[in-house]
Amino acid sequence: MVDSLTLTRPDDWHLHLRDGVALRAVLPHTARQFARAIVMPNLQPPVTTTALALAYKRRIVEAAPDGARFEPLMTLYLTDRTAPDEIRRAREAGIVAVKLYPAGATTNSDAGVTDIRKTFAALEAMQREGLRLLVHGEVTDPAVDVFDREAVFIERVLDPLRRDFPALKVVFEHITTQDAAQYVAAAGANLAATITAHHLLYNRNALFKGGLRPHWYCLPVLKRETHRQALLRAATSGSPKFFLGTDSAPHAAHLKEQACGCAGCYTALAALELYAQAFDEAGALDRLEGFASFFGADFYGLPRNADRIVLKRETWTLPEALPFGEHVLAPLAGGETLSWRFAGEATS
Repeated sequence: MVDSLTLTRPDDWHLHLRDGVALRAVLPHTARQFARAIVMPNLQPPVTTTALALAYKRRIVEAAPDGARFEPLMTLYLTDRTAPDEIRRAREAGIVAVKLYPAGATTNSDAGVTDIRKTFAALEAMQREGLRLLVHGEVTDPAVDVFDREAVFIERVLDPLRRDFPALKVVFEHITTQDAAQYVAAAGANLAATITAHHLLYNRNALFKGGLRPHWYCLPVLKRETHRQALLRAATSGSPKFFLGTDSAPHAAHLKEQACGCAGCYTALAALELYAQAFDEAGALDRLEGFASFFGADFYGLPRNADRIVLKRETWTLPEALPFGEHVLAPLAGGETLSWRFAGEATS
């Protein structure tokens, strides 16, 4: 039995950091484990311009713990009105990607895209400038069952978009279905996907274990066990088309536990431990480094990290609550026992 893992320091290719007090509360959890992270732009108001993205990056850097070696990788929030000149400015400023939220699909997405055709000029500019398109892959048609919205998105939006912009590099974020895993695996080199730890570890039964459990509610929602198994096979396959993206999304506990609770699972506190648990249960610990440390950097055309970190096989209990400004934050699986623990940087 393997008791210790030494990995090239990973990156998180899908992360929500929020802003202000919330940012300062959660950023240390990510910065202790990851060298870089793709930061989502769905603030209120959203990060729709290069100037707003650079200002947000400054706030993140200022909020980082002393001595942290962490680089936020910034994104723009795509709207029906995003101009090609804004895409050019973003590329010149070092912004790496643009996020497509279908309007109303998830948290703070009301300003998102209402019709993909309205974004064609911006998408053409992205294809030309080399920015990645990150997609929240769900339709918002109320006639489509919530468990089918990812599969319908592939048919109605993603497949036509890729035909119209064949040179555009696209990340299908936080995939949750066998349909998506198979589609990405069969696609060309310009399509990749991130997978969360919670979609590798849990199926939709977790939402109802012993009662309604709001801290397991995320969008896209957890799916059937057949889909979880398909995601686990994709993540542990060694294919460079699948890589780590936590989609860690902090919300004050009382906002998730109310009558109409918000979507999002907070996993940043123990992200690597959760992924290690999933890969360990699948007998694929030897595939974790590629998924966590190599494939995302390669797809974004960025250098792999040079330093290394250590995970140790050690049982410990996740705290049930964390400070979150004036409120508390409930991490996913709080109170549960994990079998791996982050042990810091490798010494040699």
